[in-house]
Amino acid sequence: MRAAAPSAIREVRSPNGPIVFKVRNAVMNILFMGPPGAGKGTQAERIVDEFDIPHISTGDAFRLASKQGTALGLKAKEYVDQGLLVPDEITNGIVKARLALDDCKKGFLLDGFPRTLQQAEALDVMLTELGHSIDHVVDLKIDRGLLLARLTGRRICKTCGSSYHVIFNPSKVEGICDKDGGELYQRPDDTAEKVGTRLDEYSSKTAPLLDYYSSKGLLREVDGEKDIDVVTSDIVSCLKGTL
Repeated sequence: MRAAAPSAIREVRSPNGPIVFKVRNAVMNILFMGPPGAGKGTQAERIVDEFDIPHISTGDAFRLASKQGTALGLKAKEYVDQGLLVPDEITNGIVKARLALDDCKKGFLLDGFPRTLQQAEALDVMLTELGHSIDHVVDLKIDRGLLLARLTGRRICKTCGSSYHVIFNPSKVEGICDKDGGELYQRPDDTAEKVGTRLDEYSSKTAPLLDYYSSKGLLREVDGEKDIDVVTSDIVSCLKGTL
């Protein structure tokens, strides 16, 4: 007698506990996009937990390849150690090797790649060769002014390295660390000028990517200004709506 096939349905729950909906067990290949400060890291960790898929960033892929001592990993390390941008051919090869691992067979969440239209086209090629394709591109939308407030408000203790935020996590005494009384300072990369440059660079490079994935019907825009739990629920709902 043949054993019953496992159920093709599983429950997906919201961060607060109640069942949001049930989805079919299917490969879920997700690409996360959003400017610096949009909360991609926080949301990515929640989504991979919900769907039991690996969270893959280029940085993690570089470190894994370097640790394994692969030829591409060692080449990438040379560039990183010199503070140089890793060439696309090396980055693409490392990402492809990571996506070829067994834990990606049921899906993945790719974060930080692709960054350019050329990388997006290369990603399509490598995924086709691996028998995969992107299912959803989640773009966290957030006002530039709020991003500036988030990114420029960070303060670091010179003594212990504790992190604060002048709006979202202020110290009890302005400019003074709660833990050891050390002086709080703003990192050079967190100034309004530097942050503005980073945001401008992101916008100019990713605009073609958004058009590219929108034309394929893969783009899912999510309001990233809402409460963290609401954003998570909205993302999950977007993914569920196209399964």
